[in-house]
Amino acid sequence: MYEIIDKKVLWQGSFLKCVSVTYRDSSGSIRKWETFERVNCDGIVVIVPVTEQEEVIIIRQFRPAVNGYVIEFPAGLNDKGESLEDAARRELLEETGYSAKELIFITEGPVSSGASGEMLTVYLAKGLKFKGIDKREETEDIEVFKIPINELYNRLSFFREQGSYIDLKVFGVIELAKKHL
Repeated sequence: MYEIIDKKVLWQGSFLKCVSVTYRDSSGSIRKWETFERVNCDGIVVIVPVTEQEEVIIIRQFRPAVNGYVIEFPAGLNDKGESLEDAARRELLEETGYSAKELIFITEGPVSSGASGEMLTVYLAKGLKFKGIDKREETEDIEVFKIPINELYNRLSFFREQGSYIDLKVFGVIELAKKHL
């Protein structure tokens, strides 16, 4: 049986901290592993917005970690004490200018279990209404695209050919979202 014995913060910045985890593995051996955790965050949300005309809303934004533009669904961190659904509504509005009449839980799970304990929660957003973008984080440089759902894969190929990275979560969560349309 695995057991966490100790956690020690090795380094902490404004948004991330590196943690050394000491654990006992199934054979009883004591091992160490380095992970990262978010600071002041209880989870991550991804929103799959779909219009009444069956268009998906995706975004492209510069991501310093990969030194390039990434095509992804709207997403973000929830603030401590904020519900995941409230975080999803806030992030959708901040990043796309749309509000959703309905949010449908799709799935949840680890983002990168070899490096972090971060859990991702995915929602389908329906009943969209454009409200406008009046508040966006100063570090976010975001372009918004509405794409017919049946053209999504072709457009993703186009974006990749133009030099953008495609967040791999897009491929999985769109298929899960289609089950709720």
